[in-house]
Amino acid sequence: MKFTKSSILFLVVTVVLSLVLVACASEPDEETSSSGGDDSSNDSGGEESAGGDLVIAKNSDAVTLDPAGANDVPSFDVQYNIFETLVTKDGEMEDQPGLAESWEMVDDTTWEFKLQEGVTFHDGAEFNAEVAKMNIERIQDPDVASPNSHLFEMITEVNVVDDYTLELITEYPFPSLTSNLAHGIGQMISPNVIEEDYAAMENGEDPGSVVNENPIGTGYFKFDEWTPGQEIRLVKNEDYWDEPALLDSVTFKVVPEDLTRIAELETGSTHVSSPLSPSDLAQIEGTDGLWVNRQTSTGIDYLGFNMSKEPYDDKLVRQAITHAIDKEQILEGIYNGVGIPAHGPLAPSVVGYDDSIEGLEYDPEKAKELLAEAGFEDGFSTTIWTNDNRERIDIATNVQQQLAEVGIEVEVEVLEWGAYLDKVMNGEQDMYIVGWSNSTGDADFGLYPMFHSSNVGPPGNLSFTENDELDQLLEDARRETDEEKRLELYSEVQEKLIDLAPLNYILHQEYLTGVRDEVKGLSQLPTKRFELKDVYLEQ
Repeated sequence: MKFTKSSILFLVVTVVLSLVLVACASEPDEETSSSGGDDSSNDSGGEESAGGDLVIAKNSDAVTLDPAGANDVPSFDVQYNIFETLVTKDGEMEDQPGLAESWEMVDDTTWEFKLQEGVTFHDGAEFNAEVAKMNIERIQDPDVASPNSHLFEMITEVNVVDDYTLELITEYPFPSLTSNLAHGIGQMISPNVIEEDYAAMENGEDPGSVVNENPIGTGYFKFDEWTPGQEIRLVKNEDYWDEPALLDSVTFKVVPEDLTRIAELETGSTHVSSPLSPSDLAQIEGTDGLWVNRQTSTGIDYLGFNMSKEPYDDKLVRQAITHAIDKEQILEGIYNGVGIPAHGPLAPSVVGYDDSIEGLEYDPEKAKELLAEAGFEDGFSTTIWTNDNRERIDIATNVQQQLAEVGIEVEVEVLEWGAYLDKVMNGEQDMYIVGWSNSTGDADFGLYPMFHSSNVGPPGNLSFTENDELDQLLEDARRETDEEKRLELYSEVQEKLIDLAPLNYILHQEYLTGVRDEVKGLSQLPTKRFELKDVYLEQ
């Protein structure tokens, strides 16, 4: 069965909500990209070489094409080419104009955005301040139940000043507002589709059902069709308001198996393979006609503890397990040194990262002492859950072996991605392995959704961390307008999280992508997002 503009099979709302983590989760999983060849970087070439039908092999399908319902990388990979946000991020994670050509902070709680004029949606509807207001208020609507609504929770008023001027008033000073607007949750949808979606909700349909069937944005590609579990195809928007894309079409093809993706890349049936396992890096680099795109990330991969369950409600147990695990074994043995060990929850490229923070070091003897102090001198039995991702399964197995050395018997359970998210968000896990892609590049999004008590479960706090002191620090930091004081508060947060140990912060990945030589102009942001507007296939 195909999902097309005229017919589509919707995912039920429970499945949509089960996405929340990824999106933030860096899976199935958020500087400049390197590239192979003499002109494989951002080079649009000549008119004669522009065009082509690009095929990208992905390990997982999108779950929804409604920005309000998505929080996973595969969904956003597709959406970012259909929809656009008011603000965008460049390769250095700096704010850049999007559908807003400029903005200013009028006072501590008032922002004014000047919008691009002459922009139309794929259905011909005009983009203006009224439409931007409609989109933001839809995200805030509790009936829509967007898992990322917390990104706009501080906005108390959305005012239309004139056709192309939008005013946002926040409950408290929030200097990271533009970063939040650059998140995928802020992608603008056609007003016609939003109205149809609300009408469908009144008739008992799930929120986002119409948007998912007919995703209409202002982007440089338009939705063409979706064959669930197989592929999603986009075609060039010939009427794009800015410089149009170079490609004729982009197909996101679902190929779960690593070796199959590599084989298709070698034969040319696909042009880009993502993700590329570090264990396959040498093979791609050693194959004529292929190269590897490498990108440092803003994300983190971690081992989490469910603090709502025994014995993980005891800080000593969490600290003991953290001391018992040698991260270098994981980084070198599983990731072949691709990435850097994590000392805390934020990657070095994230605003708010403090390089003076020291994590809990590998010390198995200290681990045994802490376990004994917690009353587990003989250890205990537990489980680690992970999804069906090769590296994460290997991490779980490695952790299983390392924890056995301090008397903890671990059973590894591997679940399909959707089922895994559903159970973890419900708090059924003991320990779990997953990641978080910080898609704004700011400390607020790297910390507030993951650790504030208001966000336990689907918004991202999968460790079920609930700590009043931590909550207050996070709230103070997101409201602080003095940058120096704000960074000091985030340093306190990171120190607190090292001691509290809700997670064992393992590593910050380097994203790897296999690419054929004929692909030109491809780049990737530190958030994992592919930039496809200037890509073309050299004929």
